[in-house]
Amino acid sequence: MRKIAVAIMLALIAAPALAQDHVPQYGEQPKEKTESQKADDARAERAYQRSLNNVPDQKPVDPWGAARGDNAPKKSATPAVKHSSKAKSGTTTN
Repeated sequence: MRKIAVAIMLALIAAPALAQDHVPQYGEQPKEKTESQKADDARAERAYQRSLNNVPDQKPVDPWGAARGDNAPKKSATPAVKHSSKAKSGTTTN
C-alpha cells in the first residue's frame, strides 16, 4: 500500500514539470518571434513608457521630520565658525 502511495505522490510531483511546453537548454538560441509577438512587445513597451510618464514628481522626503518637530532649527549651508577657547585668567584651584 505504501508503494502505491509513493508512486502516486511522485506522479503528482512530476506532472507540472512534464506539462511544460519547452525548456530551453544551455546555449540554445531562442526562437524567432512572429510579427504578432513583435507587435505585442512594441505595444507593451509603449504602454510601459506611458505609465512612467504618469508618475508624479516626488517632493524631497524628510523621514525624521515628525521626530524633530516643526520648530527645530534648519541646518544652514555655511558652517558655523568655532572660536578657540583661551585659558581664562582669574582664579585657579590648587
